[in-house]
Amino acid sequence: MKELAGRLTALDPDAGAAVRVIAYFDRLAESRAGLEALVRGAAVLAGCPARLVDTGRRVRVRVEPDGRRRDGATDLPPDPGWPSQALTPDGTATLWLERAGAGPSVVDAVILERAAGAIRLVLDRTRGRAPVSPATDPALVETVLDPTAPEQARSHAARHLGLDTGDPATRARALAPLDGPPRILPAHHRAESPADTELPAGRLGVGPAVPVLDLPRSWAAARVALRFTAEGTARDPGPGVVHADELGGIALLADLVVPGAEPPPDVQALESAATDAPWMLGTLYAVVSTASLRAAAAEVNVHHSTLQDRLTHAESLLGWPVRTPQGRLRLQLSLVMRKLVRG
Repeated sequence: MKELAGRLTALDPDAGAAVRVIAYFDRLAESRAGLEALVRGAAVLAGCPARLVDTGRRVRVRVEPDGRRRDGATDLPPDPGWPSQALTPDGTATLWLERAGAGPSVVDAVILERAAGAIRLVLDRTRGRAPVSPATDPALVETVLDPTAPEQARSHAARHLGLDTGDPATRARALAPLDGPPRILPAHHRAESPADTELPAGRLGVGPAVPVLDLPRSWAAARVALRFTAEGTARDPGPGVVHADELGGIALLADLVVPGAEPPPDVQALESAATDAPWMLGTLYAVVSTASLRAAAAEVNVHHSTLQDRLTHAESLLGWPVRTPQGRLRLQLSLVMRKLVRG
């Protein structure tokens, strides 16, 4: 393997490094290395901190690139831009490389793939398979969320998922991920918001907490909330997770704006303005999502006078003021409708 890595390095440095990574984790797996050793290997090879979190098995391991273990930082949510590898289909166990910036390199991808495979075996061997949650049984979840299914069938499926349909105090909420099957999350109180650690990664609509047999209603609301999410990029600013409870009357717009239809005139004006400058959408979103123009300037990291110049330019392109209460509301509705049109 050493000789092969050396030859490949002469032809392609990334290929040679990838072969060395494969050989490294093969040796760790053969020696039945533990979780810390595997996460340490990922951190040292990648040259950045590596983090393993398995909420189902209550495992948290974080190692610095110098090999020192520091688990405290796992309390902070991971950056969505970090390279990562899920260890379970529902995303409750994930390995991250804490490297911000561009997507994973070829070597990062190999590190994550080989380390995750070895870690998965160790977790299964030492802690047993993670218990199946309601969100991981697609057939039962689909039945519970189906408004056309008989109540008896939904009740039967819910009991198999561990949800008590006989207790009116038992509540749950439906989750609508952009990528992945629907999920159900138990909730202890009606107004209780799930913690970030309970939610799957990625764009997500979160339905309200309802009695178990009302989950089709929560599912419908979660799908509406999903339409209000965004990628969180310069071209698509906004939150990646939206709670249906927090939309209020603005959710009614989802019935009026059809995905893929002809955009309303204000959305067309917004799209035209967005092509003029890369800062346009991010700046306008900051204006409607912060308490003041000074806060908006801080949000996009520009001086207050620079923000004023940007808004003057934006107003000339949009055709309406964005610094008055009415203009700001119009801008906010335009940004929301833009998401709904884009689907």
